[in-house]
Formats: sequence, structure tokens, C-alpha cells
Amino acid sequence: MQALRFNQTGDLNYLELVDFPIPQIRENEVLIEVRAARLNRNDLSNVMGRLPYTTIPRTPGRDYAGVVKDGPAELIGQAVWGTGKENGFIQDGSHAAYMKIHRDAVSIKPKSLSFTQAANCGTPYMTAWHAIEGCQVQESTKIVVIGASGAVGNAAIELALRKKAQVLALVRNESQLKELRLRGVQADMCNTESGSESLKKTIYHYFAGGPDVIFDTTGHWLPAAIGAIGRFGKVAVIVAPGDGQVAISVRNLYRNGASIVGVNSLLYSAHECAVILNQLALDFDAGLMRPPQQIVEHPLADAKKIYQALQGGLPGMHVFIPQHI
Repeated sequence: MQALRFNQTGDLNYLELVDFPIPQIRENEVLIEVRAARLNRNDLSNVMGRLPYTTIPRTPGRDYAGVVKDGPAELIGQAVWGTGKENGFIQDGSHAAYMKIHRDAVSIKPKSLSFTQAANCGTPYMTAWHAIEGCQVQESTKIVVIGASGAVGNAAIELALRKKAQVLALVRNESQLKELRLRGVQADMCNTESGSESLKKTIYHYFAGGPDVIFDTTGHWLPAAIGAIGRFGKVAVIVAPGDGQVAISVRNLYRNGASIVGVNSLLYSAHECAVILNQLALDFDAGLMRPPQQIVEHPLADAKKIYQALQGGLPGMHVFIPQHI
């Protein structure tokens, strides 16, 4: 079968497309024919050796959608989707024609989503879900999503709207702004050149006194978000720039009774993710959330080139399509 493999970390030149044996399953395992697999930035970090979880040699890839080819009889032929901290780190992942998972990690794919759309949901939706839940977003919660045009930002918007929260989506440019407003999402612009006061002014235009939650998906706005949050508000963060050392105003934080919520989707097993995906599948099929759009498909044969492009700053959402012989 087609599979990406790396035997060393620290350089994308270690990443190779090879002909690799189809996994042999054991009791309580399931063999999945991968139909689509998302490329995440932490898949890139994995190959580059920036994460402490990896054992090698390894096939990378956390997120997937596919069809069960072997395992319990009642599952064979079922379309499934999934993600989890094991995939691509301590067991071979989804950037291959086939992968195996534990029976407890199986989640049936929403019928309303294509394989490409379903594969693109894994890590973004797990990250957004834990941010939304960790910040206790509920009906009428005032939430600002910074970096709303990205995969995680889009997932956060859908999850927050599902809870009937009041959402303000902030993006970098006019085209992203137009797209969100066409969807009926309240949106405005912010960029890293505009500064903290500009961010606060923009947010307060929509939420007088500040929002209950600010979810910064970019890693650039933590100090400014702390200055803009409302009383007893929460600021969710999923990434930090550079070496991760960020100067913040503790005074602004404690005077508002505010708190910072850190979110790391790599803390959650494939089984834990499957439980959440089961509920999300019901919501997608009920038409309560909008499927991800504008996903770019690539043959798995081009995966190394796309990894390199991502390292060079390639934007957007990208999914690999394996070839099955």
C-alpha cells in the first residue's frame, strides 16, 4: 500500500512515500481503508521532531475518513471518521492507504459529509470543542473568535452557534470578511499591525463591556485579548508564537476576575475523540452545523511536496487522497 514514512525527525527530507505492508489487525482492532486524510500543522511538527510524543519509525497523520475493511462483522463496510493523540505519534497514522485503530475508537461518519469534509473535521473540531466546553460557552454567551477563517476558527463558530451563543468572528482581510458575512456570521477585521487598543475598540463596538470569551486561534493576541475581555471572562489559547514566552498583564487578568484556558487536542485519546465525534455526527446530519468548505484535495503521492509547502506558509485546508490498488 501507499504510505508516508519517516525514520528520523528534524528534516522533511526524511519523509518518504513508500510501498508498505497493509496493517495486520489483532482482536479488538479495525482495519480502515483511508479515503481522505487531513494534513495538520502538528503533522508537520511531528516529522520535524518538535513534539515529544513521537516514536519512530512512523507513518504520520492524525485525522481520517474511510471505510472499515476488516474487524467486527457489524462494522465491515461502514464509513467512519476519526482522530486521536495516538495517530501518527505512537501508532501509524492516516497518511497511508490503510490504517488500523482500536475498536473503541470507531465513530460512524455523518452521512451528510463527504469523506474529504469528514477527514477535515478531526483535529480542528476536537480543538474547538475543548475550547468551547472549557470556556463554558452556552446560550447568549458573547464569544469572539480570532482567526475565524481557519479550520479551528470555523469549527469554533459552528459549535458556538450550535449553542446559540453570540458570535463575533475576526479575520485578517476583506475577502475572509465578505465570506463570513455572506454566511450570516457577525464579523469584522483585525490584523497584527493594528495593536491592542484597536482590537479592544473593535470588540467593544459589538460587545459593550467586553465579551465573556475570546478564543485566539492564532497565538498572536493573548496580551491584547486579556485587555479586552469582560468581567469574569475567559481567554482560550491553542498556540503560542516563537518560544512560547509571552508577556501579559496579570493586573488586567485578576482585576477582571478573568482566566486563561489552555487547549491541547493531543491530550485526548482516539476513544475520547470518538465519543465527541458521535455527537457531532448527529449535529451535522441534523443540519445544525455547516460542513467545512474550500478544502483542497491532493494525491497522497504528492504529500511530501505539500508538507514542504505547508512549512513554507501554505494557507488553507488540505486533505490527502490515497490510491488503492
